Amino acid sequence: MFELTLIVVVLLIVGIWIFNRLIKDRNQVLAAWSDIDVQLKRRHDLIPQLVTTVKTYANYEKATMTAVTQLRSQSEAASYLPEKAAIEDAMEKAMHKLIVVAEDYPDLKADQNFRQLQQELSDLEDHIQYARRFYNGSVRILNTRMQSFPHVLIAGTLGFEPADFFEVDDSSERQAPGVELN
Repeated sequence: MFELTLIVVVLLIVGIWIFNRLIKDRNQVLAAWSDIDVQLKRRHDLIPQLVTTVKTYANYEKATMTAVTQLRSQSEAASYLPEKAAIEDAMEKAMHKLIVVAEDYPDLKADQNFRQLQQELSDLEDHIQYARRFYNGSVRILNTRMQSFPHVLIAGTLGFEPADFFEVDDSSERQAPGVELN
């Protein structure tokens, strides 16, 4: 009888330990997503300033500015991670296009406010990439642990679900750029 009680106690302790690790990993994923969300919010706050600054110099580039503004609204409304990731990728491309527009306007490139916004955007993109890497690392740890024995027994029983990676949806972005040698 003592051995049976000891086995039950040991199994209970192991189960609690595994459960606590899964909770810790899930909370790490949630915290990492929150970090991405904060960086995306900072990007969204920067967009109106950037659009306004470019608009004063480049009135005919309305399509690009409208696209950036619409993507911002769509991203803020999106709650499903893969959808939000796709919108954010599109927004990043649109914002880079907006910056490229500035190359056609020497006065805009020389504008102190624009240069400051451009630097903030560059720094922000670095922070977003770091937050994405951290998030994906947290997702990898959680998903691996959930699929490993003995965690798989408890994770499935208690309703833990794997988290989604923050991935690039456009397969062309995964390919190395071509280099022409003349």
